[in-house]
Amino acid sequence: MAKYIMALDAGTTSNRCILFNAQGEMCSMAQKEFTQYFPQPGWVEQDAMEIWSSQLEVAQQAMANVGANASDIAAIGITNQRETTIVWDKATGHPIHPAIVWQCRRTSDYCDQLKEKGLTDSFRAKTGLVIDAYFSATKLRWLLEHVPGARQRAQRGELLFGTVETWLIWKLTGGAVHVTDYSNASRTMLFNIHTLQWDEEILAELDIPRCMLPEPKPSSCIYGHALPQFFGGPIPISGTAGDQQAALFGHACFAPGEAKNTYGTGCFLLMNTGETPVTSQHGLVTTIAWGLDGKVEYALEGSIFVAGAAIQWLRDELQFIGSAAESEYLAQKVPDTHGCYVVPAFTGLGAPHWDQYARGTIVGLTRGCNRCHIVRATLDSLCYQVNDVLTAMEADSGIQPAALKVDGGASANDYIMQTQADLSAIPVERPSCVESTAMGAAYLAGLAVGFWKNKEELARSRTGSQMFTPRLEETARIKRIKGWNKAVRCAYDWARED
Repeated sequence: MAKYIMALDAGTTSNRCILFNAQGEMCSMAQKEFTQYFPQPGWVEQDAMEIWSSQLEVAQQAMANVGANASDIAAIGITNQRETTIVWDKATGHPIHPAIVWQCRRTSDYCDQLKEKGLTDSFRAKTGLVIDAYFSATKLRWLLEHVPGARQRAQRGELLFGTVETWLIWKLTGGAVHVTDYSNASRTMLFNIHTLQWDEEILAELDIPRCMLPEPKPSSCIYGHALPQFFGGPIPISGTAGDQQAALFGHACFAPGEAKNTYGTGCFLLMNTGETPVTSQHGLVTTIAWGLDGKVEYALEGSIFVAGAAIQWLRDELQFIGSAAESEYLAQKVPDTHGCYVVPAFTGLGAPHWDQYARGTIVGLTRGCNRCHIVRATLDSLCYQVNDVLTAMEADSGIQPAALKVDGGASANDYIMQTQADLSAIPVERPSCVESTAMGAAYLAGLAVGFWKNKEELARSRTGSQMFTPRLEETARIKRIKGWNKAVRCAYDWARED
């Protein structure tokens, strides 16, 4: 009997492999960082071959850590940084250009041109997304425009496109399988989330040949098998989802209204909306959560640009703290923020405000404010921003989550978790295992091969969560949020030239 599911977690700055057992416990982990390239301001690239080699290396290392062989691995699941765009030669397997990373803003001007053509509403209706350089579509067009001969080669069927999971599956199967799952396809801005097909009108507008795109598939099914040369025997590859959707699945957010937030450098908050996509009227995007059991489930998503990065700012730029952990201690040395608010809009404001000209602001300062108050206000800013997105989700869906499930680095901070519960007036649930992204990929892969029976078994296996319950009086909560909203208005439009 196979003992493990292998989860490949292909992140933005590092690749990891985690082996999970049938109880959902981590049994082995290996991790390796890879190089980031910044050829121009606002441009971000990676070496797709390094992504592949480092992912393979950590997979082999994780197996070696526990002496596992191929027969011990029931299946491979993959979760990945989303939107990052790779184009490679179908015959040689070599990329034609460095991968263009999701953070890269090189196509912002072209996105503005698409908006000026009046395409915003039609793109949104089909893809669920706003037109933005964040997504894969305009990155792929850029490669076809700027790599000599690329468009002609693509039209002849010589080039393939994929996001990171597509690339890894193609490499693991020796070029036999060119697929993506519905969740990753829904982040390309080329995929109709209602028909589950690549959209011919968008492809025509961007002049992207249909033949270079992968086949869209459910998030849990057997796509193919990793070649024996990699792990000593064939292993089925049977689950994949973009990192934020995988985390939603890993938290067992299987019912409409269940939501999770990842507190990383920024924050990504997703709410399951069931089998019906909800079009946001409040600054969120609509995305596919996963395809499973012959059904597709959807989610609302809100992205916050600066969360954990604000704590790094306290440490590295202001030098108010020596470590991230110290922020919790200092925040609790004072009873409140002394009327001070920090709005960490260092690169503008994301959902639900969407103001690229907003900038960081500290307001309400008086002579009595000290570094503890500013540290506390900075930690509070993470919670206010998440509450803004939760409020938008409730307005769009008509559902208030019964609890907010959390992961990511800053979720280890008890002060932030309690403040989040207080400001959002819902319990915050922190699981004992915060590797929810990799766990989601493992769950999807394991379901496809019968390692786990069904979602109910998965939900039962998630034990040991810590719950933070609201304890702030409602009038005080409303007053604090009113102050935050006033502070945010001060940050709006700051960088726009008059």
